[in-house]
Amino acid sequence: MEFIKPGTNYDFVGKMKYAIIFSAVLILISIGSVIIRGGLNLGIDFAGGTIVQVKFQKKISADEIRAALKSTSLENSIIQQFGTNEFLIRTAESLHEQELLNENVQKPLTAVFQQDYEIRRVEVVGSKVGMDFQRKAIFAVIVSWLAMLIYIAWRFEFRYGLGGIIAIIHDVLIIIGTISILKIEFTISILAALFFIIGFSINDTIVVLDRIRENVKLHARRKLADLINLSINQTLSRTILTSLTVFLTVLSLYFFGGPVIHDLALALLVGVIVGTYSSIFIACTIVLYFENFQLTGMKRK
Repeated sequence: MEFIKPGTNYDFVGKMKYAIIFSAVLILISIGSVIIRGGLNLGIDFAGGTIVQVKFQKKISADEIRAALKSTSLENSIIQQFGTNEFLIRTAESLHEQELLNENVQKPLTAVFQQDYEIRRVEVVGSKVGMDFQRKAIFAVIVSWLAMLIYIAWRFEFRYGLGGIIAIIHDVLIIIGTISILKIEFTISILAALFFIIGFSINDTIVVLDRIRENVKLHARRKLADLINLSINQTLSRTILTSLTVFLTVLSLYFFGGPVIHDLALALLVGVIVGTYSSIFIACTIVLYFENFQLTGMKRK
């Protein structure tokens, strides 16, 4: 099945300058959002604290729950609706003992709502454990970038590896910016989404870069810009089919998967779009610019 007819020749290289400007603006907005907000909205996996998931049998508001907890240490906690008559109570305190949970959650809720509620989940993470998770997460992402750069540079050429890694960094920064702007909580699930997009993006990118490498060997006398256009057009049908299949799958999860995976699905949706875009406009642009930079250096010599 092909969306793009054979012989089609869209001028992607001619649009790359505009794409670079567009990406630069998105990255600046992403970094600016993180700085202005003082960092990401870290979940308890990374920041430490306690999450209590409570389901009520009748319709109530977050203000009623906050009023019930007014005399406890959870008075200033974050209370977020989570489905129908269900709420998440988030606090920076670690209620690791059952006695603390009883005093700060069960007793005050029972006093106001009697037995018309059910505590469905309690997650507790210490602050030291959260900091350790942060370090390990950052280390894992950076190591994945370096490992792929080394492999692609060894398997193909350095310019292809550089293009692939910069495309991945581009994707990660924009996803993090989206999370920051929308105030999505950064949890283990979001970290898993980042790793998925890293794998998805580099796989899509390698297909395009490998075709460029093949065409360079077959048409050694043609300009690299022409070969990049040729290669993108040759793989465009495959790129659209792959990305569209993943996008529709994730879209269904976003609408029908429920609130538990809502943020995860949103991060994946953004990642699939950005990853497909970067495979064409970022990775290939870096390959072209790197080639021009080398040629300029040779002429000066």
